[in-house]
Amino acid sequence: MRDHPPRLPSSPGFWRSPLRGPWFTSVLGLVLLAGITVLFLTGLVSYAAYNPDLSRVNDQTPDKGILGFYLFAWPTGPVWLYRFTQGLHVTLGITLIPVLLAKLWSVVPRLFALPPARSVAHALERISLLLLVGGGLFEFTTGVLNIQLDYVFPGSFYPLHFYGAWVFFAAFTAHAVLKAPTALRAVRRRRREEGDLVSPRPEPPTVSRRGALALVGGGSLLLFLTTVGQSLGGPFRRTALLAPHGAADPGGGPNGFQINKTAAYAGITTADTHREGWRLIVTGRTGTVRLSRAELLRLPQHSASLPIACVEGWSTADQWWRGVRLSDLAALVGHAGDPPDVLVESLQRHGAFRRAALRANQVADPRALLALYVNGEELSPDHGYPARIIVPAAPGVLNTKWVARLTFGDL
Repeated sequence: MRDHPPRLPSSPGFWRSPLRGPWFTSVLGLVLLAGITVLFLTGLVSYAAYNPDLSRVNDQTPDKGILGFYLFAWPTGPVWLYRFTQGLHVTLGITLIPVLLAKLWSVVPRLFALPPARSVAHALERISLLLLVGGGLFEFTTGVLNIQLDYVFPGSFYPLHFYGAWVFFAAFTAHAVLKAPTALRAVRRRRREEGDLVSPRPEPPTVSRRGALALVGGGSLLLFLTTVGQSLGGPFRRTALLAPHGAADPGGGPNGFQINKTAAYAGITTADTHREGWRLIVTGRTGTVRLSRAELLRLPQHSASLPIACVEGWSTADQWWRGVRLSDLAALVGHAGDPPDVLVESLQRHGAFRRAALRANQVADPRALLALYVNGEELSPDHGYPARIIVPAAPGVLNTKWVARLTFGDL
């Protein structure tokens, strides 16, 4: 009788690639062990920078609970801190995509293995594997969509990505504890491979396992080179093909640097920002003051050279901002010497972070400004005219544009 190949993916002989085996899978797994650990830690850092424990406005971890144990006051220096941590998070995440896909391909026979559970312990292992694969695909997919397409999933990206990360990393940690010793042994040993990943009926090889790893590494290197320029800036920005928000040449002149949210997108009209009608409302311990732009210009003016860094991973070069210190505005309403937290509200009608909160240490930093000028020129409408927030080391969305109100005190 002729030997017919199995037709069901649950049959061991169905998967015939000679590349699959403990060594190939283990190398990929060890790379992901290091890379995903860094991704998780930089992701947590990003949530600390967004101030999820400050007020209900920015609270992306409802009720905090045990998941808020690590939250801390995000520092204001060095000024490139968030630019580095979030640039690392995004660039590394994209770079690891070929490794993740190759790892999933290498273990796909296990996903179809029957019976689905041979024991309680085996059932728990299969469930953890489901959470691992599903969580990994969810985290990488939502992250890439947030970078590329302004996010298209239902619900807010921040809590979905945050809670998804905890589920995924819990499964990842359990898997790593169980499999890391085996993976290390498989990488060190140089003998004939055995196990459920090795096909009993392999096809003739067309590439070696080392060649396959080189192909995966080449794909990761290509994604790295077409992403990292969004964080490095300068001439490298021209190579950032996978960074649509951090475009290489957004325009010329003093206001010619990267923009994430335009005035048109935010629903800002000329009537909203007309210099004769616009007023900044500042509220604090001693009451409320209303300031026109002309009155703001009569207050002491200060300058700071600061970049803008966004959650999508892109950043600007340092821009020269000039305006009124947030601490001076706090002093106008009874908070001299020890400024508190502040709630910043924007005129924008569309998009997230219409309101954003800053911690007291951010308000107190002498480089934290309500900016009126950038690079020696009035802010353009797209950069937040008539006034915007600029704070050292803060995520871009906390540098609120088109500011309408500042409320100092308990939020």
